[in-house]
Amino acid sequence: MRLLSYAASSLLWFLLAIVLMFVGKVSASTNSIDGIRVWPAPENTRIVFDLKTKPDYKYFTLSNPSRLVIDFKNTKNKAALKALANNDPRIKLFRTSTSKSKSSTRLVLELAKSYSLTVFPLAPAGQYSDRLVVDLHDKNVKKKVQPTKAPDGKRDIIIAIVAGHGGEDPGSIGAKGTYEKRVTLSIAKKLAKLINQRNGFKAVMIRTGDYYVNHDRKPKIARKNKADLLISIHADAYTSPQPSGASVLVQSTRRANSEFTRWIANRQDESELLGGAGETIKKTQDKNLAFTLADMKKEHTMASSYEFALHVIQEIKQVTKLHKRKPEGLSLAVLKSSDIPSVLIETGFISNPTEEKRLNSSKHQQKLANAIYKAVDSYFNEHTPKDTLLAATAMKKHKVRSGDSLSVLAQRYKTSVATIKSANKLKSNVLRIGQTLKIPRSG
Repeated sequence: MRLLSYAASSLLWFLLAIVLMFVGKVSASTNSIDGIRVWPAPENTRIVFDLKTKPDYKYFTLSNPSRLVIDFKNTKNKAALKALANNDPRIKLFRTSTSKSKSSTRLVLELAKSYSLTVFPLAPAGQYSDRLVVDLHDKNVKKKVQPTKAPDGKRDIIIAIVAGHGGEDPGSIGAKGTYEKRVTLSIAKKLAKLINQRNGFKAVMIRTGDYYVNHDRKPKIARKNKADLLISIHADAYTSPQPSGASVLVQSTRRANSEFTRWIANRQDESELLGGAGETIKKTQDKNLAFTLADMKKEHTMASSYEFALHVIQEIKQVTKLHKRKPEGLSLAVLKSSDIPSVLIETGFISNPTEEKRLNSSKHQQKLANAIYKAVDSYFNEHTPKDTLLAATAMKKHKVRSGDSLSVLAQRYKTSVATIKSANKLKSNVLRIGQTLKIPRSG
């Protein structure tokens, strides 16, 4: 009986040891790399590691040749590495290497050269689980952008266009699987094409492909290109499919005032954020004068943003239903510039099945682009920057009053009767009181 008890006890301990060994092996590799995504952009590459649970990691860099080494503790790699670097200019190869811990995975990224590096984890969100994000930024990227100038020295009006989301950030996703980032890029490209076809205008795309641009970078890129206006294009979404229609958003007064306070406090370093008066604001010893000049610039930018938003609503309601009939103020990072009038256009609800289908349609996208372009055109015909080609060549408008005649108007505007008649397709010299005439600018 004792012998049987001893045998049973030994068997029990043996089975327990096996269980503990199995548990140990399972716990030694509790995480996994389920996928790796690479997003090349003009100035950086983003690498996203999709993991089963929160990553426990360490990393370091090596030189000659340049490499980034990442150790994922208690992690198994399930992602294919062979073709990951095929379309990226900064990464030559993804490969594994031997880690000090047998339960960990060491990944090595062989790099084309040395880059500025940012590494950070991201918690689960939407369709994504835990992630580890690596950003490789080009060093010393300083491209001085000169505004395009016509032969007579007059510059183009610059329109910065932001296609919302991009790269690993798909934005909202429709019931049929439509990604907001693809819709916004398509509309943005169509809008840019229209703007670039217009003499005296130039479009600057903040992103030209499927990659992510940080919110703070967007107005900086616009400013670097000396943009006169920033347009951010999005598609709205809601938890239910009922809401529909387009909206136009501008910066909230509260957010604008908060940013303004920060700019004033740092005006020595950030004078470029304050527009044409920036250098004066930076150099003045009079804090009250600096505040007054900057506040005037901020108020002008906010008023201009709202005015342009009204033009967009006027045009876009011709091609789609409106969700909001007036511009709405929200706290949005992309609209925070105090020197660049900025709006965000929600082109419709991607969460609404009918609008998702329309937003996927190239024909509807073109209609939206046409409407936004018309808003740009009408706004700058009313608010033309003085140093631009448009100011030198666009038509002035004159409402005919009592005592006006073609000869009087020709003399006043330093042009000829024939030029005014041609611009307005007039067959006689007779004018009607209240009639609006287009007057070609003399320069």
